[in-house]
Formats: sequence, structure tokens, C-alpha cells
Amino acid sequence: MENMKKEAMAIELKQITKTFGTVVANNKIDLSVRQGEILALLGENGSGKTTLMNMLSGIYKPDSGSILINGNAVTINSPEDAIALGVGMIHQHFKLVDALPATDNIILGVKDKGIFLKKSRSEKIAEIIKRFGLNLDPEKKVYQMSVSEKQTVEILKVLYRKADILILDEPTAVLTPQETKRLFEILLLMKKEGCAVIIITHKLNEVMEISDRVTILRKGESVATVNTASTNAQELTELMVGRPVELSIEHPETYFDENLLEIHHLTVEDEEGINMLKDISFNLNRGEILGVAGVAGSGQKELCESIAGLLPVKKGAILYHNENIVGKTPNEIIKMGISMSFIPEDRLGMGLAASMGMVDNMLLKKYNEGKSPFVSKKSARELAKRLVEQLDIVTPSVDTPVRRLSGGNVQKVLLGREIESEPNVLITAYAVRGLDINSSYTIYDSLNEQKKKGVGVLFIGEDLDVMLELCDRIMVLCHGRVTGNVDTKHITKEQLGLLMTDAGTKKGGV
Repeated sequence: MENMKKEAMAIELKQITKTFGTVVANNKIDLSVRQGEILALLGENGSGKTTLMNMLSGIYKPDSGSILINGNAVTINSPEDAIALGVGMIHQHFKLVDALPATDNIILGVKDKGIFLKKSRSEKIAEIIKRFGLNLDPEKKVYQMSVSEKQTVEILKVLYRKADILILDEPTAVLTPQETKRLFEILLLMKKEGCAVIIITHKLNEVMEISDRVTILRKGESVATVNTASTNAQELTELMVGRPVELSIEHPETYFDENLLEIHHLTVEDEEGINMLKDISFNLNRGEILGVAGVAGSGQKELCESIAGLLPVKKGAILYHNENIVGKTPNEIIKMGISMSFIPEDRLGMGLAASMGMVDNMLLKKYNEGKSPFVSKKSARELAKRLVEQLDIVTPSVDTPVRRLSGGNVQKVLLGREIESEPNVLITAYAVRGLDINSSYTIYDSLNEQKKKGVGVLFIGEDLDVMLELCDRIMVLCHGRVTGNVDTKHITKEQLGLLMTDAGTKKGGV
């Protein structure tokens, strides 16, 4: 009986097709997930993963094809329909109300009936927490929670609604190794309970660790479904990309002996006077990639923006070639002859003008350099075309508004423009967030080329495996403080994970 239950299909997608105008996002895709199984969904940016899952979770409707849930053909017109069928999706960006406690976020929108509603709801939540061994105080407010606690609330939301089919989109993107391990323990418990789990991730080591099978999409089509136990990271990459890809990050040795940036006792406050950075000191050398690790909200954003002249500094000094740039505007910093490129976390909000095409976005960096009152687009157009070729940017035209490009292509446009300005210091915040493997390795190569030229690169990242391969040193931030500044040759991923939490702070760092 148990074997029959395990083999029963929770989800069957048959010949699913979805188009947007002339773009075929999904072309006759077949996909199945068994009850009590974890399926990993892999594919490059733009391969159709999100579109496919959006149809299963009720955000889009397929143009053709059929969806079967537990063997029954269904029509999913809305997320409400999906929830009623037991399908819950946990998005990468959490959808929670910060001012409310976990319990209120979990029950929000659920139309339960009963006289003793609050008590019965709290008992139900407590039962789910106990059943899956979740570590959460249901009365804790969301704004007081760590990233992993917020994710636990999202998981509880779908379990409370009796979902037994879960879709997780990049669930480990902002988790420490220890938090990732705990999440996987929860997913394995859910699998044991008979839940069907689909996990979308770009981290192949996690695919190999947690999944039973892997379905690979390429250019809107399903190219293969393989048993995880009989495959490897290299084969999965080749299936995704359609050709062999070298899965190693170069780590060139450089021999420059010069400090580019020296940060002394940097303290930055938010609008309410709360310290976001507390007494930060470090240096960045020429020809070095210095990684900055930390859970989300540890001060990475404020560090980038204060160095780039976008955020006021309460105390401390930022020395560039021994000249203090604190208090100067980005324009003044440029006029001092300081070449500093800044790739922000919010690509379209701060990095690029969303309504403009590549050509005009190239101009934004240099429009005020010419002596004529008229702006020439010729060089900007040539640069845009060169970047399309070099970075394999997918766009209908170099004049297409960048808001119409996928997130990965937007990031390539931004990174390409900043590198082409020939900086001495390059600050990158989450340069490969949401990018597929092929695109990510293109960017790692670009950063290493800058390193060889003597550029100092400040690399704020999330994937500790990547940072250990790419960076020369890693500085760890926790609650706005430096808890470690270590050579990547002498640190493990697990030790970094501890430094990213209060445990590392209490131990005094490395």
C-alpha cells in the first residue's frame, strides 16, 4: 500500500503551451511529480520555469494542454483555485505583513468558520509546527524575524491551507548553510508525509543533495527528466545549456601591492537613528576580489551606498588613495578623478532607466563628458552592440526598453556598462542573483578579467561556495558589524555560516 502511494502522481502536466505575443514561453511541456517526491526544476534564464509554475499556481492559464492533480483533470483560473486543489507556491520574495505576528500572517485571507476561531487557529498552527519540527514563535512579529524565520512563516501559510503540493522558487538564495540544512530537513519531513515538492534552484549541489528527480527546460521546452542518483552536475549543466560548460571558477593570482580603499570606523544610521553599520574597518587592495557575506539586511546595501557617495556617513573615513571621500556626492567623487563603478542590488530602481533601451542607458554614464551641447549616440550604440555580443545579451534590439528584458539580461547590461567605464574600484551587489549557470560563469570571468587589470572588486554575494572559489578574502557582516575578515584558503563554508549568525558574533569571529 505504501509503495502504491509513493508511485501515485500528484501532478501531471501534459503538452502545456503558453505564448506571449510571438514569444513561445512553454512549448508542449510534459512534467510529472509523484506523491512523496522532490522534483528539481532546472533551466537557464528565460527557459520557461517560472511561466510553467505560474500556470500551476494559478497566475497564468495555459493556451493548450492539460493539468491533472492527483489523477483528476483540473482547471486553475486563479491562485485561490490552486490553493483549493492543494497547490501552494512559496515565492523567492516573501509576501508578508511586517507589522503583524506570524499567526496573523498565516491566517490572513483564510475563510474559516467557528465560534472560537482564534483559539482553534492557534491550536492548528501549533500542531503543524510540532508535526514538522519547525522552529518558530507564532506570536513574533515579522519585522523582528530572521530571513529563515520569514521563510518558515511562508511554509506554514501553505501548510495551514492544507497544501500537499509545494513549489519553492530559489528557497535558499538568502539562507546560511545551517539554515539551508534546516530547510532541507523540513522538506524531507514533508516528503515523508506524502507531499509533492517542486524546487526551482540554480545551485546544482543542492539539486544533487535534496531532489529525487530533475526536469530540465531549455528554450521553453522540456529536454529531459533524469533520476538524481544517476546523474551529476556536469551532465545537468550540459542538458541546460545544450553544450559542454566548464564548471570551475578561475582564481588568478595577482601581485599588486597597493591599497585602493581604506575604510576606518565607518558608522551609518538609518532615518530613525538606528545603526546599520557599526564601526566598520577594512581595506580593499588593487587586483583583489574581496567578498562580503552576511544574511540579508546585515548592512551590505548600506556599505555599498556609503562608499559610492549615495548615503550619508555618521562617523568614520573612506580613503581612496589616502583622500577622504566621505561627504562628497557621486559627481564630486568622479571629478576628483576617482573611478568607481557601483552595481546596485536594485537593478532597475537604481542601476538602469527601465523605460530606456541599452543605447540610452549606455549614454547615462557619459552624457556629460562631451564638449558639444548635442549628445552623440554613435559610440553608445557601438558599445551596446559589443556588449550584446560579448555577454550574450538576449534582446530584440539595443533600443528595446530594458524593462522588457529578463532579470538575467538586465544584469548583464548593467555589469557590462559599468565594466566598460574602466573603473579602479568595482562594487557589485548580488551580481549573479537569479542568473542561470552559463550567465553566472560569464560574469565571474568578467570580474576576474578586471582583477587581472588591477581593479579592486568588492563582491557582495549570497552563494558561499561561489565566494570561496572566486574571492581572495571574505569579510562577514552580522547586524552591521564585521565578525570576520578571512583568507578563503583557510575557511570553510560552515565556519562562514556561523560568522553570519549570532553564534559567530558570540565566539568573536575568526
